[in-house]
Amino acid sequence: MNNLNEKTLIIAEAGVNHNGCLETAKKMIEVAQEAGADAVKFQTFKAENLLVETAEKADYQKCTTDAYETQFNMIKKLELNVHCHEKLAHYCKRKNVLFLSTPFDLESVDLLNKLNLQIYKIASGEITNWPLLNKIGKLNKPVILSSGMSTIGEIENALVTLKQAGLDLSDITVMHCHSEYPTKYEDVNLKAMLTIGNAFPGIHIGYSDHTPGIEIPIAAVAMGASVIEKHFTLDRNMEGPDHSASLEPDELKEMVKAIRNIQKAMGDGLKKPGPNERKNIQVARKSIVASKRIEKGEIFCKENLTVKRPGTGISPMLWNDIIGKVANRSFNKNDFILCI
Repeated sequence: MNNLNEKTLIIAEAGVNHNGCLETAKKMIEVAQEAGADAVKFQTFKAENLLVETAEKADYQKCTTDAYETQFNMIKKLELNVHCHEKLAHYCKRKNVLFLSTPFDLESVDLLNKLNLQIYKIASGEITNWPLLNKIGKLNKPVILSSGMSTIGEIENALVTLKQAGLDLSDITVMHCHSEYPTKYEDVNLKAMLTIGNAFPGIHIGYSDHTPGIEIPIAAVAMGASVIEKHFTLDRNMEGPDHSASLEPDELKEMVKAIRNIQKAMGDGLKKPGPNERKNIQVARKSIVASKRIEKGEIFCKENLTVKRPGTGISPMLWNDIIGKVANRSFNKNDFILCI
């Protein structure tokens, strides 16, 4: 995994917005790369391993797809087979963008392991799936764990499982997340990301976003998120469960640009004059000068001294050291007081 303390890892979440089409998925890789994202992430599953055929859709899925279609049939149409995974992993490498995918069953973990996946993303719905957590933890690869719908206790249990499987906490990023599509701004609770970080020293923190815009991921980076994940689509009007809650290509590009600017602005935290502002110190600051003609031997006082730009003379912070001193020479109005 990238050194998360140096650069925010931006994951463009393709998810299932390819609608099961390899060419659409490849186009999404191109869009993610052009936007400047570090990684593009898909989802790996077999419908038969993921859910029972009687499982209901989520409410948002009923609104964005055929309400009479079962979740099983919806999911089945969105599968990517082994061939597609191989093609997409190769295409990501060609485009110099990191290939990621979220496994939803044990067979899918094996598939991704054969593709030498560098980072494993665990979806919010799998945070209580001990067999999946245990299997991924034993791979000893960095893990990004989404925490939507979970409590601190459930996050802790998942972390314990991963750690017992052999994973070090420093290789785990816990993503704050709200699992509603789209998420209302008032439901985000972004401060919970910091709560997670404080609760589990040693982990990294990140944010997986489902809000309509780009403001919240940007704010999360300013608050210390080391990983950002955001759904995107080629067209929000496409048929499918997640398109309406996803960014379009121009919006994804705008989000990445804003995050990179925020990263530049964060700095090292030391308060000191920056290299490009030092030249302005003498211009903007002031010096002690004579407010009127001062004769040699005259006493400096508030009636014959004032403070004006530039700051090339004695600092006004030494005002009280100057007051009461005797002028060792004469000064015209606006002359710098250059001696004490």
